[in-house]
Amino acid sequence: MTVKLTIIGSGPGGYVAAIRAAQKGMQVTVLEDSEVGGACLNRGCIPTKTLIASAEALERTRHAADFGIEVTGEVTYNLAKIRERKDKVVSTQIKGIRGLFKSWGVALIEGRGSLLSPDVVRAVQKDGITMDVKSDKVIIATGSRPAAIPGIPFDGERIISSDDAVRLMKIPKRLLIIGAGVIGSEFAFIYRALGAEVTLVELLPRALSTEDEEMSEIIEREFKKSKIKLMTDVKVERVEKTGDMVVTSLSGGKQITTEMVLVSIGRSINSDNLGLEMIGVDRGRRGELIVNEKMETTVPGIYAIGDVTGKFMLAHVASRQGLTAVENILGNEEKMDYTVVPSGIFTMPEVGSVGLREKQAVEQGIKYRVGRFPYRALGKAHAMGEITGLVKVIVDGATDKVLGMHVCGAHATDMV
Repeated sequence: MTVKLTIIGSGPGGYVAAIRAAQKGMQVTVLEDSEVGGACLNRGCIPTKTLIASAEALERTRHAADFGIEVTGEVTYNLAKIRERKDKVVSTQIKGIRGLFKSWGVALIEGRGSLLSPDVVRAVQKDGITMDVKSDKVIIATGSRPAAIPGIPFDGERIISSDDAVRLMKIPKRLLIIGAGVIGSEFAFIYRALGAEVTLVELLPRALSTEDEEMSEIIEREFKKSKIKLMTDVKVERVEKTGDMVVTSLSGGKQITTEMVLVSIGRSINSDNLGLEMIGVDRGRRGELIVNEKMETTVPGIYAIGDVTGKFMLAHVASRQGLTAVENILGNEEKMDYTVVPSGIFTMPEVGSVGLREKQAVEQGIKYRVGRFPYRALGKAHAMGEITGLVKVIVDGATDKVLGMHVCGAHATDMV
């Protein structure tokens, strides 16, 4: 008997799961209320990497003389064309996913999905028409959205989220970024390269607080070189719009006035209005869906993958979770293992990491050794003009087993 599978959401978890399930012979229906590809393709990973590519091209051109290349006239950019290129890259990927759905017979319903029961998903389509889809199994892959500061709503123009930031309708003269994590740090370099005066404020003691401390130190030095102002151990008390400006009040009484404020304090989980309470799917304190190693929720036959599970909010993790869920739906035993998850941060320079940070090794009482190799000791780095950076390897002191690797520098994400 053919298994009927319904997937709510078509991001890197949902669409990968859909294609694999169809390849395995399932009858697959995908519900998507926005556009295939999810936040990653439309508002996150792909748009930001495209913008960073433009920013890096601009910076390389500005330093072309260092390589013996003569550029006459002022080096500038065309924002409309940068945006046009970004949109073209995104649309090409959207067409690719839609094409794969068509090739493998995946039915796509463009509408919002919710659960009426463990085996019935209701789709409210964009034209208001309601459709109930009968399923044997369900995968919830609804993702996440930019988190807002309570009492400080996004307006899309002066107080913006990362969703708004990728649209780049204008470059402000002065920009304040709240949060020096992955998203905030990436946008700091993008907007600075495009001419904005950027200030980053961070509640924690350092930028990129989830990364190894030495990697954070390098990025903080690069902020300084790029004239990006970083303020740590600072709390935002209030954000007020005054005329065409935004006044941000910080702990300690300091105020910063800018044309725009980008709030990048993390992601909120999209687990509301899914009918979960009706059928008994348990959620955690952040709203994340509780899943086991097989990606099954507390209700048999209902699985969850990607950001909505509150695990690693990374596209490749969502894809792996999707494949794992499909294998378990087929009756195969497969479990997720999060001990070796690579991650990349597309700052300038990049940061790549996998495995334990040195601080985690200390906390776990592991006797370890550290190997370090600076980029400036490498001939190719000098040839490329990219001598800023460090490769750091953490190994078990007794067995030499690699416990973690961290790279900050050119092509760091590729190497990890």
